[in-house]
Amino acid sequence: MPKSRIRKKADYTPPPAKQATSIKLNSRAWVAPVMLALFVIGLAWIVVFYVTDGSLPIDALDNWNIVVGFGFIAAGFGVSTQWK
Repeated sequence: MPKSRIRKKADYTPPPAKQATSIKLNSRAWVAPVMLALFVIGLAWIVVFYVTDGSLPIDALDNWNIVVGFGFIAAGFGVSTQWK
C-alpha cells in the first residue's frame, strides 16, 4: 500500500500584537455639580413653599410654586443624561 503524503505544516507564527488603545471617556466635569444643584434647588423650593404656607418663594405663583420646584428637579434629570 502506498504511503500518504506528509503535509508540511507551516511553523507557528503568532498573530501580530494588538496596539493598546486607551479608552478616553469625555467626562464632563460640570454635569454632576449642575445636576445636584438643580435637584437641591428644586427640593428647597418645594420645602420652602410648604414651610411658609405658600407665602414664599414667590407669593404670586401660589400653588404653581410646586410645579417650579419639580421643574428644577426635572431639569436636573435632563442634565444627568449628559453624564458619561
